[in-house]
Amino acid sequence: MTSRRDVMAGIAAMGTLAATPVRAGTARPALVAGTYAGKGGAGLVPIDPAGRVGAPVTALKDVSFGVSRATGPRYLVREGPAGRLIATDRAGNILADRASGGDDPCHIAIDPAARALAVANYSSGTVSVYPLDRAGLPGDPVVRQQRGTGPNTERQGGPHAHWVGFTANGRHLHAVDLGADAVFAYAMRGAIPSEPRVAWRAPAGSGPRHLAHHPRRPLAYVVTEMANTLVTLTAASDGSFTTRSTRSLLPADFAGPSQAAHIAIDRRGRRLYASNRGHNSIAVFDLGDDGTPRPIQHIVSGGDWPRFFLLLEDAGQLLVANERSGTVAVFAIGSDGRLSPTDERIAIPGVVFLDRA
Repeated sequence: MTSRRDVMAGIAAMGTLAATPVRAGTARPALVAGTYAGKGGAGLVPIDPAGRVGAPVTALKDVSFGVSRATGPRYLVREGPAGRLIATDRAGNILADRASGGDDPCHIAIDPAARALAVANYSSGTVSVYPLDRAGLPGDPVVRQQRGTGPNTERQGGPHAHWVGFTANGRHLHAVDLGADAVFAYAMRGAIPSEPRVAWRAPAGSGPRHLAHHPRRPLAYVVTEMANTLVTLTAASDGSFTTRSTRSLLPADFAGPSQAAHIAIDRRGRRLYASNRGHNSIAVFDLGDDGTPRPIQHIVSGGDWPRFFLLLEDAGQLLVANERSGTVAVFAIGSDGRLSPTDERIAIPGVVFLDRA
C-alpha cells in the first residue's frame, strides 16, 4: 500500500521534472494486456492507440507473460500447476497449445534467429526449450531441471525459474532462479540446450528475479526481488558472470516492505528502469558511458504493485502495469530519461504484462 511518504516522495520527484523536456515521440502502438482471472481479469485485453480497452479474448485467461516479434505468432504462457505455452495469431486465435514442461510458467524468450523459444516454469524450477518451425510454431521441447535452495525456507525451498533470455549471439540461454539464488547458463546447439550450470551465484537469500543485458557492453543487470538490489555483472564469453557492483533499488529513507520486479534498458544503453512493488515506484538509473548505474529518480508508479512495465521509446512513453490496483499508468520519458506522470490511466483488472499488438 502506498504510504504518505511514498506519495510525497513522488510529488517531489515530479517537481524536479518541471524543466525536463519531454521527448517527442511517434504515436503509441496498439497493445495487449495479460490478466489474472483471480484478480478480476477476463483474458487477453486489447488496447487501442488512444488507450481504449476492447473486448477481452476470454480463451486466454491467466496468461502471466507474453512476447512477440514484428512478424509471426504471439507466444503466451498460462500460469497453473500444469502450465501451457500458447501460440496465437495477432487476433488472439490459438495456433498451438502445448505443455510448458512444468508448473506456473512466468517468462518466455525467443532466440535472435527465431529458431528456438524458452520458457521459465517458476514452481517446478524447470526451463523448456522449443524448436520453432518456419511458421514460428513450437515443436517438442527439451526440458531441463534446475536445482538449488536458499536460506529463506518459505520462498526458497527449491528452484524457482523466474526469467529466461538468450545472449545476442544466440550461443547461450540464461535462466534467473529466485529459489536457488543463481543465474544458470545453457550452451545452445541449435534448439538443444546443454545441462544447466551456475553462471553466477547471487548473495544468499537475495532472490534474483529478472535480468537485462546492456545493448553495447559486456554487462548485465539483475534485480533481486527479496533484497531489493540492482546487481551489475560483467559478462564473459563462456556465459558466466562476475559481480561488478551492487546498489539498492529503494530510497535510503524507505524502511517498509518491498519486492523488486521488472527491469529494462533503453536501446542506447543510457538509462535503466526497475519497478518496486510495495514502495510502488519506478527507479531510474543513468548508466553513463561505462555502464555504471547512478540513481537519478524514484517516482510513484501510478498504482499498487507495479509487476511489469513496457518501455516504448519511439512513443516517448513508459507504461506501468500495476497488478493489485488493476491500472496501467502512462509516463512520459524526458530527454534525460527521467519520467513524468501523465493524466492517462487505463483500467484493466488483474493486469500482469503488456505487449505490442
